[in-house]
Amino acid sequence: MNGRGEALARAEARDWREPWIARRATLTPDAPALVFGDQRLDYRELASRAEAAAAALARCGVSRGDIVAVYLPSGLPMVELAHASFLLDFTVQLVNTRLTAHEIDFQLRDSGAAFWLHLERDAPAAAVELPEGINRLCIADDSTAASVRGEELAHDSAPATFATQIDFDSPRFILYTSGTSGRPKGVALDAGHLFASATAQAELLGAEASDRWLVCLPLFHVGGLSILLRSVLAGSCVVVHERFEPATVAGDLEGESITGVSLVANMLGRLLEVMDGAPAPAPLDCVLLGGGATPEPLIEAARAARFPIAATYGLTEAASQVATRPPSDDPARGLPLLRATEVRIVDEEGKELPAGRAGEICLRGPTIAHGYWRNPEATAAAFRDGWFHTGDVGSLDADGRLDVFDRRSDLIISGGENVYPAEIEAVLLAHPNVAEAGVAGIEDATFGARPAAWVVARHAPVATPGQLDAFCRERLAAYKCPVEFHIVDALPRNATGKLLRRELAARDA
Repeated sequence: MNGRGEALARAEARDWREPWIARRATLTPDAPALVFGDQRLDYRELASRAEAAAAALARCGVSRGDIVAVYLPSGLPMVELAHASFLLDFTVQLVNTRLTAHEIDFQLRDSGAAFWLHLERDAPAAAVELPEGINRLCIADDSTAASVRGEELAHDSAPATFATQIDFDSPRFILYTSGTSGRPKGVALDAGHLFASATAQAELLGAEASDRWLVCLPLFHVGGLSILLRSVLAGSCVVVHERFEPATVAGDLEGESITGVSLVANMLGRLLEVMDGAPAPAPLDCVLLGGGATPEPLIEAARAARFPIAATYGLTEAASQVATRPPSDDPARGLPLLRATEVRIVDEEGKELPAGRAGEICLRGPTIAHGYWRNPEATAAAFRDGWFHTGDVGSLDADGRLDVFDRRSDLIISGGENVYPAEIEAVLLAHPNVAEAGVAGIEDATFGARPAAWVVARHAPVATPGQLDAFCRERLAAYKCPVEFHIVDALPRNATGKLLRRELAARDA
């Protein structure tokens, strides 16, 4: 266990039935809880702010079981709302703030959200045309969610009644993952999933009240959310950044005595660049590194600067981490699994493979989501016989450690963002002059990979690359838009007609 995190690793769910922020404020009210810019809060103050946010939401009509779609940057209002959801017992749908109106519209309709919540000053969010039945809530003061208002719903009813116990089995957060079939899928994580993940991570990596984690991953991603919640359970402090700025991160690593930070490869590269050979500050004892494969030269440069790298493999469906190598572990070995996470490797027919054989990674355990939100077809396809079939390729060694070779055969990891070719292809195929479309990743020195598209025209006049680019940008987040468009006569397919995406980039190499 690395000698750290014993208290949290031994924590029992029954001891945390009370809303987590309320219990933590009772246990250690004066302990530092959160730093955001020049604001510093202890747990008593953070709990008070969460209660004020919950009361304001209740006045706007939010009640138990409602889904509130939240479109917010990382900051105090987002943190307050996350904790308020436990107090008022509503579900938070976390919306990626990089999405287009087209993508947001799909997610709102798909989730069944009752409310759309955003900063009042946020013009893109305010411009979203809401489906019928969804009510708009605006946060007037960027510094607190307690300023939320929905004037058409406000009422002077009795004060909000906060939950005294949380339901570990009801959905707490819904996060959408890009879809392999062209449509994103909602993953509902309940308190049970999040608690199991936090305690398992504490056992493997350690978690102490003295820890100070820097959160520069977005809080609408499971990586950022998981840090926020496990810090409350441990009673430690989080330093939240609205976005990743390498110079600001470098300054806070030293100035805030940071002990842990979670990054993806291109973040690590940019951080090392601004630090210009300076060693990692002494308090830093864990750099959680995920988001896909990391170039070996970058790992070597980080280790030369004494950055304590902890390579990790995780998924939204697993409430974050699945397997993680502690910084002190042998980097030549596979990743040790989190406690209570079961992994097996299967072949194409679903038959379990022996140690050392590569196949599909399948997961089971208390951190794994029950399925995809309101999507029985996708659930049936991926959650079979009690196991979640990730589509990722890996192997287990004789000691049960995991090696990950590929994250979903066609997945593009671009700057830590998951980009699925099928989603982009579905958009391109909606263009009237596109008969066929294929998307694959091409290498990129900054982002690791970027999507590129190969298109077969339907009829003349053939759409130009510029027209296709504009079409995509209206319907996709910028990081999903292809950086290259190739007009071709045919796409590579196998005997059954399946598109061979891996041959797309190779033909132009």
